[in-house]
Amino acid sequence: MRRTARLLTGPALALAAAGLVAAPAYGAGAHTGDLEVFPSSVVPGEHATVTTTACGKRGTAAGDAGAVGAGQFTLAPGAHAGEAVGRFRVPPSAQPGTYEIVARCAADDRKVAGDLVVTLTPVRGQVHPRGSVKTGVGGALGPDPVQTAAGVAALAVAAAGGTWLLHRRARGDGI
Repeated sequence: MRRTARLLTGPALALAAAGLVAAPAYGAGAHTGDLEVFPSSVVPGEHATVTTTACGKRGTAAGDAGAVGAGQFTLAPGAHAGEAVGRFRVPPSAQPGTYEIVARCAADDRKVAGDLVVTLTPVRGQVHPRGSVKTGVGGALGPDPVQTAAGVAALAVAAAGGTWLLHRRARGDGI
């Protein structure tokens, strides 16, 4: 049993060591170099704001939203230290899809990118249907609760009357 434990421990330690060696190299640049787009999903005609921390403390950048048809825009130092912020308007003619928004830092020509999703329906609040559906089946009384209750009562009276008549006929009393 110890031999099995040693056989499994060796590869596990090797994988853990490889992960520890690789983690700092990946972790150091995980958030640096990203371009954040807010909101990440817009409808045509809305504005989008982009931010990045990749351009240094007082960094500026040239933004390009040409993929969605918005063209060039400028990123300037933002309210938070080390943050560059820019804004552009998604044209009303933009088609639904995912578009890459790019910015190039002025100091070192570093390229950062982020995704923007264009949809035809607003994502902020869910749209609920209103009214009745005109299918031609049912709904003769309409969506009014008073009319619906009256219809149910009429059906109940008809069912009770029919039951009473069938019961009399079965007993032989006649109609």
